[in-house]
Amino acid sequence: MKKSQTQTQLSSSPLKQTIAVASIAAGIQFGWALQLSLLTPYVQLLGIPHKWASLIWLCGPISGMLVQPIVGYHSDRCESRFGRRRPFIAAGALLVAIAVVLIGYAADIGEFLGDRVDSTPKSHAIAVFAVGFWILDVANNMLQGPCRALLADLSGNSAKKTRTANSLFSFFMAVGNVLGFAAGAFAHLHDAFPFTVTEACDVYCANLKSCFFFSILILMSLTTFALWYVDEKRWSSTETETETEVTDGEEDGEIKEEVTVPLKVVRVPLFGELFSAVKDIKTPMVMLLLVTCLSWIAWFPFLLFDTDWMGREVYGGDSVGNVDDKARRVYNKGVHAGALGLMLNSVVLGVTSLGLEWLARGVGGVKRLWGIVNFILAFCLGMTVLITKVAESNRRGSAVLETVVSSSPPVGVKIGALALFALLGVPLAITYSIPFALASIFSSSSGAGQGLSLGVLNLAIVVPQMVVSVGAGPFDEMFGGGNIPGFVLAAVAAAVSGVLALTVLPSPPPEADVLKVSTAGGH
Repeated sequence: MKKSQTQTQLSSSPLKQTIAVASIAAGIQFGWALQLSLLTPYVQLLGIPHKWASLIWLCGPISGMLVQPIVGYHSDRCESRFGRRRPFIAAGALLVAIAVVLIGYAADIGEFLGDRVDSTPKSHAIAVFAVGFWILDVANNMLQGPCRALLADLSGNSAKKTRTANSLFSFFMAVGNVLGFAAGAFAHLHDAFPFTVTEACDVYCANLKSCFFFSILILMSLTTFALWYVDEKRWSSTETETETEVTDGEEDGEIKEEVTVPLKVVRVPLFGELFSAVKDIKTPMVMLLLVTCLSWIAWFPFLLFDTDWMGREVYGGDSVGNVDDKARRVYNKGVHAGALGLMLNSVVLGVTSLGLEWLARGVGGVKRLWGIVNFILAFCLGMTVLITKVAESNRRGSAVLETVVSSSPPVGVKIGALALFALLGVPLAITYSIPFALASIFSSSSGAGQGLSLGVLNLAIVVPQMVVSVGAGPFDEMFGGGNIPGFVLAAVAAAVSGVLALTVLPSPPPEADVLKVSTAGGH
């Protein structure tokens, strides 16, 4: 038999270390929740028109496509005395802190550089915001990949501990989402930091700053503790392997001789390795990538503009800088209501994540479950049209503008919108888990490292996000503006994705369904 140093690194670590690393997901998702709920409205308040606001989010998929595989590749091969994953996790957390300071203080820095407080667009503030936003997305990708890979390292060869690690990561993601969206929904958080309100930064901006202060505190605390507590072994490309020979006929396999030989490590250029993985892809993986791609074409418009939809279409407010202040207050009120909806969404997501195995068994397998929830996604996206029309009809019932901008939508509209947010937590939980589980099953023989193995599936997520970021705003503008045209197209993509999941996506082996369904994905 053979025993190597590599195998000793694959022995599982105590559960407490796994919990410490998985808890970093709460800090990551807290900041991500703030991005989803508050930043699209914020860039419009800085003066970016609605039809171009989605371009700001282009940095996310681009950095995900480039940074995640690069970081994964180098973290698989890092020989630092601090370990393979910890240097990247530490660097990512530090960059997140720098980025959110730039974003929160964009208006103040813009004023210092020459922006006028009483006019839009604020070009300097927009430039500072864009730089901070790009750094933030790069940093998030530097954090997530190595965290997942470190969890895999700590789990070793234990399938049970791998499932536990991924379930914990998913759980802490849900915790971070709930806390982040709750912070975004609370309109008076800036009261804890009175200095955040300045001449250039109004109450909404100050609330954003305050949320990001809490984001930095949570992420840095969790990351610092995990890096201090977890003992990651130093990796070397010149590992040795011990070969053990057993004498024929000796009772109980008594060891006769041990021979130590070098363990050869073959270095392949990053993009050559990634290209090879894509080039040799098999039909099951192709179908998985297709369904995943269509699924994210459906999800991304809503994730970009959900709170904007609440503020603009449901509440009837306006984010444009030169409109009546009452309209802006109504818009901000709708955005905070949208953040509350996203918090409910995260609660449902967390509960659903805990019951994925049971749900998969109940409907007859993970591919059938994925197909069903994609139809639920299509239904919910279609319902945004009905909710919008009812809200608009209520506003048209008032003849005076003062009444329109000061009134909230009917209680039934509010409940319907919040219920829609909550229901979408079910398909989102499946989107964050099943594609990653199936990718692990379909490409188990690829031999890629833990960091790089996420790269191929990541392409099917970031490419549609890039398409939506570039085309969502102009597409909405072609049909009169607003968010509904993009949501309708997203509903069609979700329905097609559901059909393909049920018809052309191969079914994994039954034992693989049970083993891997708890693997959780990210945003």
